[in-house]
Amino acid sequence: QVQLVESGGGVVQAGGSLRLSCAATGRSVAMGWFRQAPGKERELVAAVAWSTYYLDSVKGRFTISRDNAENTVYLQMNSLTPEDTAVYYCAADNSFTIATEPNKWDFWGQGTQVTVSS
Repeated sequence: QVQLVESGGGVVQAGGSLRLSCAATGRSVAMGWFRQAPGKERELVAAVAWSTYYLDSVKGRFTISRDNAENTVYLQMNSLTPEDTAVYYCAADNSFTIATEPNKWDFWGQGTQVTVSS
């Protein structure tokens, strides 16, 4: 069983930056960040396993990194826009490939709100 605790959300102005952290108890192969905006489906933003995945709209702005010693995954978000406003969820899975479908991930954090004001 893997437990995930996110931190780092908040309110930021457009163009600003935030860094999300997700501390995990227990090991997993893949870790990632999903987000869900009101009225929209949950989407995979970035993930790391044996490869790395980024949603097209965040490429060049967001960076996912993983500290295996601390069992923590980070999401550095730069050049934020109001379209990035959502609840961001950390997820973990023991698959060696990255799945974009939320139902393929086994473990979830409670979510952290990111609000980008214009």
